[in-house]
Amino acid sequence: MIGRLSGVLLEKNPPQLLVDVGGVGYEIDVPMSTFYNLPHTGERVTLFTHLTVREDAHLLYGFGHAEERVVFRQLIKISGIGARMALAILSGMSIADLSQAVTRQEAGRLVKIPGIGKKTAERLLLELKGKLGADLGAVGGVAAVPDAQTDILNALIALGYSDKEALLALKTVPAGASVSDGIKQALKALSKG
Repeated sequence: MIGRLSGVLLEKNPPQLLVDVGGVGYEIDVPMSTFYNLPHTGERVTLFTHLTVREDAHLLYGFGHAEERVVFRQLIKISGIGARMALAILSGMSIADLSQAVTRQEAGRLVKIPGIGKKTAERLLLELKGKLGADLGAVGGVAAVPDAQTDILNALIALGYSDKEALLALKTVPAGASVSDGIKQALKALSKG
């Protein structure tokens, strides 16, 4: 895995760059947030990278900050969100704005990004809930659900249960239960129902 590149910026053609690293030119796709903060061509640049290997291509994505790469990796884990759409999201809003939209469950802010419809925006909000830094606590510092219960809920949703099923099963779990015990108890409740 290529995790970071440091070299001379040869070309800038949005959203792609060409960076010379020791005589090898790497083509790197970047979000516009990174693109706007690049130095002039001929100057040195350092980018955090993510390499995607497909049957027909090896694609390299670059980011000015490690946090952008973390969010990019969270986005591409979501079903239906590819690397191009993840770059569009990072180009369309800052990480802070994305975290705030997820915390407040504001699908309208995501729909403004080209290529994101209402259903995709809602799926993004659901999948990213609790996974972005600013979103770890709820708005106003008051958590709607304790951390262990949030983890149990996320685990049930990841296993394919609907929000409604997961929330109903969560009600059967005692408040002080650990995450692993809570998941076991919730799965027992779901298997009986």
